[in-house]
Amino acid sequence: MEYISTRNNQKCFTFKDVFLKGLADDGGLFVPKSFKPLNKQELNNLKSLEYNDLAVEIIYPFIGDFMSKDELISTISKSYSNFRSNDVVKISNLGNLKVLELFHGPTLAFKDIAMQLIGNFYQYYLGCDQKKINIIVATSGDTGAAAIDALKGKENLNVFVLHPNNRISPVQRKLMTIHDDSNVYNIAIEGNFDDCQNLVKEMFNDENFSKKINMSGVNSINWARIIAQAVYYFYAYFKVGTDQPLSFSVPTGNFGDIYAGYLAKKLGLPIDKLIVATNKNDILHRAISGGDYTQKKVEETNTPSMDIQIASNFERLLYDVKNCNSEVTKDVMSKIKKNKYKIDKSDLEEIKKNFTSEMLDENETIEMIKIIYEQNKIVVDPHTAVGIGALRKLGLEKNCVVLSTAHPCKFPKAIEDAISKTENLPDSLKFVNNREEKFEVLSNDIEKVKNYVLNSI
Repeated sequence: MEYISTRNNQKCFTFKDVFLKGLADDGGLFVPKSFKPLNKQELNNLKSLEYNDLAVEIIYPFIGDFMSKDELISTISKSYSNFRSNDVVKISNLGNLKVLELFHGPTLAFKDIAMQLIGNFYQYYLGCDQKKINIIVATSGDTGAAAIDALKGKENLNVFVLHPNNRISPVQRKLMTIHDDSNVYNIAIEGNFDDCQNLVKEMFNDENFSKKINMSGVNSINWARIIAQAVYYFYAYFKVGTDQPLSFSVPTGNFGDIYAGYLAKKLGLPIDKLIVATNKNDILHRAISGGDYTQKKVEETNTPSMDIQIASNFERLLYDVKNCNSEVTKDVMSKIKKNKYKIDKSDLEEIKKNFTSEMLDENETIEMIKIIYEQNKIVVDPHTAVGIGALRKLGLEKNCVVLSTAHPCKFPKAIEDAISKTENLPDSLKFVNNREEKFEVLSNDIEKVKNYVLNSI
């Protein structure tokens, strides 16, 4: 399969290029040049497969130039061997809703599902090519821990994680900063997640710097994460066992997890609506409901993984609705960078064929956690509560699956505020409370961050 950039569809890349680069040199995001949707018979052949086997069938067509199918089978098996669920994910009932639990990996968040696979992709690549790779990643709370767990201790590879200082939960931070592996570097940036993300993008776009350190990235813009996450949409649909199209409610900030659902729909999965659920940092809700894609100041909330105003993966959707015209997309992204973009009415109508959206503020999120607990004796994390609250506001509870993206123990304050109850870490992770943390605090200054990376390697 060939790939192109959303800002230049004339130059083609292999999956290996796409995986290692993460971000295109022109600043665009990689997408397949073309692919063939699955027909009804092909979908039918997938529905009885266990999760690992399903992952092989969905992922292999996108990476065939990178490794053989047998090697992918082995890599997927290794990647998911340390999950607390035998099937990687679980589906539970919440009244008339289905909840897709994605937090049974080593760092208690959906990011593990893609990141464990990516870590082993790197190991496979480095076994063939002894170059040293330096991975730099920004996190709003969960990506960093998942990346570190997947990449720690691996030879010929360093991982630098930038998180917003004092703007993630203590549990989220500890899951990143208690590791003493020599290839792990944690950097707390004096700023918000968008500042961290912009620093990473600047380093990618500095061709001299990125080539000098052989830089790679595992943020949600990396196509490997998108295809890994698309698998659980298929799995959920087949396990629910309906003949009707399903809708999915997805708490999202960077548009990566829900774009994976959009990819699953483009591949032929019968999906009705993809519900974009946001907190009060609601740029995606404003964009999808009325076309307003202007950035506002990021506000701290009890759902820190969505405290974002720059939804990077949205560019992939805009490329689609602009009829895959990379020049037009490049112009749109220039306007977005200047904070002067409103989605055209015709484009908005096209987006609404697949997406709808809603937001919950702080009080609504806490109230939703409380209601869910009182009615079902189930504790959900605040991001999942936003996903449930959004679809209830929209009246779309029938034939809908909510993505539960993190374990509630990662957000103790929100849970305590809602139900006066502490949700404990699983026994296998209680050790993080007693480990010494290790991280460097740096100002939001690209030169200081670059110097730190150069001095560390």
